[in-house]
Amino acid sequence: MPKEITALDDRLYRYLLNNSLNEHPALLRLRKDTEKLPMSVLQIAPEQGQFMALLVRLMAARNILEVGTFTGYSALSMALAMADNGHIDTCDINREWTEIAQTHWRDAGVSERITLHLRPAMQTMEQMLDDGRDESFDLVFIDADKASYAAYYEASLRLLRTGGLVLLDNVLWKGKVADEQVNDPDTKALREVNTLIHNDERVDISMVPIGDGMTLARKR
Repeated sequence: MPKEITALDDRLYRYLLNNSLNEHPALLRLRKDTEKLPMSVLQIAPEQGQFMALLVRLMAARNILEVGTFTGYSALSMALAMADNGHIDTCDINREWTEIAQTHWRDAGVSERITLHLRPAMQTMEQMLDDGRDESFDLVFIDADKASYAAYYEASLRLLRTGGLVLLDNVLWKGKVADEQVNDPDTKALREVNTLIHNDERVDISMVPIGDGMTLARKR
């Protein structure tokens, strides 16, 4: 099978950014602040945030659920792309990181569009289902602990409307998912969820090599 993906070396990646990225000043400020943190690697790539914002606009998404907030770049990317009456529920357990997020959301003028749930995401998702919010979301973005990806995915399908989209980040996992010698719990969990989604007749899918790999699954 011929290789169809163009490898991105540093020069070509800079070209991509220079000819594609139109980063909002608020996003740039947040990205630069996050780069100072020891765990800055957890932040999505800027072109990934722009891609997600485009999906939000294409879908005219009004109700979004995010599993994994970190310092808020992905939530801010999507909030800036939403209509004024749109809303994002985002889940995390780290107060320090999410305080950074909330500061930047306020500075960008979109804090009223975002509700932070500071507790385990499955608790929030289960509560939403108990509250009758099944099939009420247009888009779900999953970027949290890898061991729970399958559980998050299943709950997402219940919360998504027909035609809604679930996005899963890190599905290529720096290439480790394709290395049979790597069998740590996170890598195994990602392999399992990738196989699950690939064979899932409830969705239409595409795995794309953006950032650390992202799967798009549209609920049928």
